[in-house]
Amino acid sequence: MGTVVLHMSMSLDGFVTGPQVGMAHPMGRGGMRLHEWMFTDPLDPRDQEIVAEIVASAGAVVLGRRTFEVGLPHWQDTPYPAPSFVLTHQARDVLAMTSATFTFVSDGIASCLEHAQAAAGGKDVIVMGAQTGRQLLRAGLLDELQINLVPVVLGGGTRLLEDLGRIELQRTRLIASAAVTHVRFRIAR
Repeated sequence: MGTVVLHMSMSLDGFVTGPQVGMAHPMGRGGMRLHEWMFTDPLDPRDQEIVAEIVASAGAVVLGRRTFEVGLPHWQDTPYPAPSFVLTHQARDVLAMTSATFTFVSDGIASCLEHAQAAAGGKDVIVMGAQTGRQLLRAGLLDELQINLVPVVLGGGTRLLEDLGRIELQRTRLIASAAVTHVRFRIAR
């Protein structure tokens, strides 16, 4: 079975979005700055290695309804070419896209993860969204956390690691480029 891993770009002050997340600003005001490291031309080889690794490892994706709603108009497809499972309170039909499908799971985070793991075929389950990531952390269902630390202070937005209590992490990798520092942690059990 693959690893359940949350990949998150984060500002130095701990925000994973800017303030006022919505349809016009899916990453909040100023939040797109957190992802610029992935779209520079040319892409730093160290950053390119991280992006390629994430895409190659993705067997399935778990994301929250809000991430789905604000992201889909911009993605125009699934975020990765893998089955995607949307954690929601409202049942909905499967949405087929070009590269994969969105399946809506309304019976809780553990069930959503089980569906994703079954579809992943032994590859990783990629987690998207701060709220979904926090739910998996609280439930003890997240294996690893990849923080892409961007040298910017947003001053507001969505924090990933708040109200979680104590969590022990073991750093497994540290790679730095001029644009971002990639730090990967294993969640200590």
